Amino acid sequence: MDLTGNGQITDRLSRRSLLKGTAPVIAGGLAAISLRRQLVAQPGSASRVPSAPAMPKPGEAPEEVKIWSHDYWTNKGDNVKLYMFRKRLSAPQSGEKPLPVLFLVHGSSNSSRASFDLHVPGHGDYSLMDQFAGYGFDVWTMDFEGYGHSTQTDNNSDVACGVEDLKVAVEVVARETGQQSFHFFGESSGALRAGAFAMVRPERIRRLVLAAFTYTGKGSPTLAKRAEQLDYYRTHNRRPRDRNMIRSIFTRDKPGTTDPAVAEALADYELQFGDTIPTGTYLDMTANLPLVDPLKVQAPVLIVRGQFDGIATEEDLFTFFTKLPNGDRQFSIIPDSVHAVSLGYNRALLWHVVRAFLEMPPRHEEPQKS
Repeated sequence: MDLTGNGQITDRLSRRSLLKGTAPVIAGGLAAISLRRQLVAQPGSASRVPSAPAMPKPGEAPEEVKIWSHDYWTNKGDNVKLYMFRKRLSAPQSGEKPLPVLFLVHGSSNSSRASFDLHVPGHGDYSLMDQFAGYGFDVWTMDFEGYGHSTQTDNNSDVACGVEDLKVAVEVVARETGQQSFHFFGESSGALRAGAFAMVRPERIRRLVLAAFTYTGKGSPTLAKRAEQLDYYRTHNRRPRDRNMIRSIFTRDKPGTTDPAVAEALADYELQFGDTIPTGTYLDMTANLPLVDPLKVQAPVLIVRGQFDGIATEEDLFTFFTKLPNGDRQFSIIPDSVHAVSLGYNRALLWHVVRAFLEMPPRHEEPQKS
């Protein structure tokens, strides 16, 4: 496992792969950029942690460049510190053309870096941040209140709390990038958070990807099973989360769709933060759906579902999809994938459809008549 505390990951990315836009063919002919990784230890800090782009070491191939990264911290009120993390191909320079920003929103059971910057040595590339930094995006993520490096409080960190966290976080992104609107990718309850944020801050959303999303929850076997613990979620603000629970994320829908090493690497990272996790999003998904009104989501939307994901039925998601007011919308099913669609064997299919959606050319619009 290559992640530690407030450590910083430096990645070597093949320049040839970037120029060609392709790499070794995997997962049905789709391309993925092959990365080699090296951990650079760095102590934690209560402020932004600067780092200069690393120079090539003696004997290092000149066509290799390194992904630049930063840790950030921001405050929500007086008592909550929120951890943020950023990756892009090179350090930002004054006067340069800004890169498109992609903000990744994590789900109920794991923090941001485990969800989107996971490294599983010897088992392939799993960092969504690395992939989209390689595609030319300025990629951000954060730990919500009660998760990962962010402050643990008595709050249950429900979806409404997550929306407030995002309101604070986007101010940091706007300040650092000079941009006012961003692409968002939310997974599982992160999709609920991102969708709810889109309703109240539509001016901040360029394009919105909702992965492993649920609308009303009708017909969901996962949520029916989860509802058996509803009384516990109502009376406790944190729930147990051990190694077996993390393993079950990848096996509960259909075993064999994810490399078992992924669950072990994820657990190694997450369990450093303790063996409990907030209950708020579980309570929301079992008692308070729907939380996102499709009629109030104005942005272009891509809905992505793993073929065997038990969190929502296709019918439930199609109902949401057909109500979206923006005609710029897509629905994609990733075959042989489960709830954790970004960490499965077929994750390259997800990279492909998300990248294609985010890089859609401008559409022609009829001029308004005076």
